[in-house]
Amino acid sequence: MASGEWFAQLYQESYRSLVLTAYALLRDIGEAEEITQEAFAVAYGRRARVAKADSPEAWVRTVVVNLARRRWRRRAMLDRILRQEGDEEPAPFGEHLDLHAAIRALGHEYQAAVVLHYLADLPVDEVASILDIPVGTVKSRLSRARTALAQRLHTEEMDHA
Repeated sequence: MASGEWFAQLYQESYRSLVLTAYALLRDIGEAEEITQEAFAVAYGRRARVAKADSPEAWVRTVVVNLARRRWRRRAMLDRILRQEGDEEPAPFGEHLDLHAAIRALGHEYQAAVVLHYLADLPVDEVASILDIPVGTVKSRLSRARTALAQRLHTEEMDHA
């Protein structure tokens, strides 16, 4: 395959999945697309390294997650600085609003594990690699997140009954 063809193929085959990963972390499609484009720009600049990676898509996904984390931290800090008492966060758009709200209520570490494992459908070992944490920690976070989500969703279900 010609030198640029493999990169174009990587882009074509993984762009949508990577945007969905970023969207699940940031909850903003514009930001998700921007982050994904930025990740591919980084990957293109380091394409020799990416080409040698066991999984080029995983390499780019790691960049997407790191960029999304950085953006999320900046946004969280800005929100804390600018937040006025009584302001409410707008509801997410789309289906499964209760689930989206419950995931948003989790700590960021738990959100990342849930999004990458359940929404991006990545195996636990790949989630661990992306988040740069041990596999056991990912399993623990997923377990705690499932418990918290079940409790929150059950409570909300009871409130609506």
